[in-house]
Amino acid sequence: MDFIQNFVQQNSMYIAFAILGIAYIFIALEKIPKMTIAIIGASLTLLLGLVGSTEAFKYIDFNVLFLLVSMMIIVHISAKSGMYDWLAIEMVKLTKGKPILVLVMLAVFTAVVSAFLDNVTTVILVMPLTFVIAKQFEISPVPFLISEVLASNIGGTSTLIGDPPNIIIGSKAGLSFMDFVINLTPAIATIMVVVVGILGFWFRKEIKTKPENINKVMEIDNTKTIKNKNLMIRSLIVLALVITGFVLHDKTGLAAYVSAMAGASFMLLFEKPKEVLLNVEWNTIIFFSGLFIIIGGIEATGGIHLLANKLIEATGGDTKIASMFILWGSGIISGVVDNIPYTATMAPLISELGESMNLAPLWWALSLGACLGGNFTIVGAAANVIVSEKSAAEGHKITFMQFMKYGAVITTVALMISTVYLLIKFF
Repeated sequence: MDFIQNFVQQNSMYIAFAILGIAYIFIALEKIPKMTIAIIGASLTLLLGLVGSTEAFKYIDFNVLFLLVSMMIIVHISAKSGMYDWLAIEMVKLTKGKPILVLVMLAVFTAVVSAFLDNVTTVILVMPLTFVIAKQFEISPVPFLISEVLASNIGGTSTLIGDPPNIIIGSKAGLSFMDFVINLTPAIATIMVVVVGILGFWFRKEIKTKPENINKVMEIDNTKTIKNKNLMIRSLIVLALVITGFVLHDKTGLAAYVSAMAGASFMLLFEKPKEVLLNVEWNTIIFFSGLFIIIGGIEATGGIHLLANKLIEATGGDTKIASMFILWGSGIISGVVDNIPYTATMAPLISELGESMNLAPLWWALSLGACLGGNFTIVGAAANVIVSEKSAAEGHKITFMQFMKYGAVITTVALMISTVYLLIKFF
């Protein structure tokens, strides 16, 4: 027993890295649920004493967890009103049912909504409408679905709450909702314009339909989409106030999760909490908690400090080189490994560089790389997996290579634009 304790003490940092590395491998293989992997890794970290049982709590970022749970509650309750479906259908009608314009409109709509709701929730809300429209057009929904999920990951990059990696970055770096909007929106808007043009060109032949099918779409009755007007009004008011709270964070001093919690608690006054909480993605919350403890093991044993020093050595302490390294490295790695654990690993590492580098471009490079890199492959982001599984269930399988054919190009273009943007803005 003493031998094991001595071995762990002498090699604690390497063991912490091994636990994280093995967790990454199993997450990428997707043979075991991510939550299970995170809990096993966290348990090993605690059992081996890499982090003390009491000390572990300081590594769990409750800002992130409370924000996620609160937004999940708000979105789930508000979705029952039917207001998201109504808005999407109205936007489709504005295109007069022309497939190419429908594709563009849905992509833009998905990107914008993903900036304020998490991208997983957004694609879940948009998919049912997509299948209805494709059926009416008598064409495959795959071009629409691929466009939507790519747009979702791009749009979610622009705000603090749009994509989980940004929540982690915002919490670790002390960045506000408006910091993300001001620093990332110009780049994301440019990327979306270019990407929508590329998607329209790619799919222009695949989404052609007959005139009579266009008429069917225009005849969809949207008057019955709103199921509960009182809930819709209540939801709109709460969402407006919560988002206002995010925007005014710098002036009020209230953390984003506080505004979200206030909105969620008010919404719960009119609901049965037990039913609502059943729809919270607790797997995601537990996954985050376990992952934070695993990362805490690396931080507590000095691993993060070591990596930070290695990065400084590799880049010669040059902020520009480090930014490009983080941007492209994050983009490629996040396409293979889920961008959430990757960002959770990188955030404390970048924080360690504060004494030797200007961190601002590094944080934005990490955000752009991790979020946009999620488009590289079908396993790069949770939204990709959800869309592919749902599409397959509806009889329209999206293969790994089929998605990558589009995702790799879009990711490369997005990272190139991000490179130019970061160089112009910071250097």
